[in-house]
Amino acid sequence: MNKQAVEKVLNEKIRPRLAMDGGNIDLIDVKENKVYVKLKGACGCCPGAAMTLKMGVERILKQEFPELLEVVPV
Repeated sequence: MNKQAVEKVLNEKIRPRLAMDGGNIDLIDVKENKVYVKLKGACGCCPGAAMTLKMGVERILKQEFPELLEVVPV
């Protein structure tokens, strides 16, 4: 799992879903099997942002990268 591979999954599977609700996500870093991200737009200030990260972003990324430990918001 590297930054380029994670970015590809974000572009293909996650960003389009977030964009439907007026949001986006920035990939900050990938290290030690953790992905560091920042939610932007409507998703950045949404009360459900933590749920979006765990039940949406993290779930999709774990399907693609079983070695992923967690998605960490920054």
